Amino acid sequence: MDRFKAMQTFVAIAEQGSLTRAADSLGSSLPAVVRSLAALEAHLGVRLFHRTTRRLSLTEEGRHYLASARDVLHAADAADLALKAEAHEPAGQLTITAPVLFGHMYVGPAITRFMKRYDKVRCSVLLYDRTVNLLEENIDIGIRISPLEDSSLVAQTLGTIRRVVAASPDFLAQHGTPRHPRDLAGAPCVRGRIDAPPQWQFHEGGKTVSVTPSNRLEFNHLAPAVEACAAGMGFGTFFSYQVLPYVAQGRLALVLEDYEPPPRPVSVIYPSARLLPARTRAFIDWMKTEFSGLRM
Repeated sequence: MDRFKAMQTFVAIAEQGSLTRAADSLGSSLPAVVRSLAALEAHLGVRLFHRTTRRLSLTEEGRHYLASARDVLHAADAADLALKAEAHEPAGQLTITAPVLFGHMYVGPAITRFMKRYDKVRCSVLLYDRTVNLLEENIDIGIRISPLEDSSLVAQTLGTIRRVVAASPDFLAQHGTPRHPRDLAGAPCVRGRIDAPPQWQFHEGGKTVSVTPSNRLEFNHLAPAVEACAAGMGFGTFFSYQVLPYVAQGRLALVLEDYEPPPRPVSVIYPSARLLPARTRAFIDWMKTEFSGLRM
């Protein structure tokens, strides 16, 4: 028995005062209405109506049940209306993840502007420098700097960033500017990840060139590594967004740009493209506008 449908049928009978009129109002057949009422009474273990050939009236138990049934149906209608309204107007909770530094520099400010525009949306922002499983960790949307590998997710590209090599102008003046990746072999370098591969990857003529610089200084976070490079401690390899402010200030210079690997996509990813809540659709559209034409 579909209890909710049986409850709707019971209320319709009570309000119409007739099994036939109730069937008409529900767009159902008279036998179906009779069966539904009988099943509900059997489930509850009470009679809900006094029935004669001429008259149908509620029992005492039926009057009590009618009030409760109406409350349940009204609550269900209110829930449906609220959800339909939310489906058209962005509202409710969004959980978003992004890489730590990119999230700090770009995603966080974009989310702040988004929430000022949509004041009924609540956001939780999780910044991790690891690949996050959206489904397992119950996250709505991710910002990812890498090609999408999980085919169960949907990705929309926001732009691209480059993997670059940088050093301070003073360091280059003292040690010279490398002309080829092999010039970095044994050169002092700063690492922003202790667990990063020892080789740095470059591209030349469609082939990959690997070079192993000297690990002079290592951090487990990128921000102090960038600062160390700007202070003249050696070469560093970073994503372009991480160093562009330093380049603009003249504190870092990019080298070996002709040998950079292919740019990486920056994507907004989410588990499904079907029946997305309005808040999710609005956030995706917002990020596409915020990062339109992103090329770093």
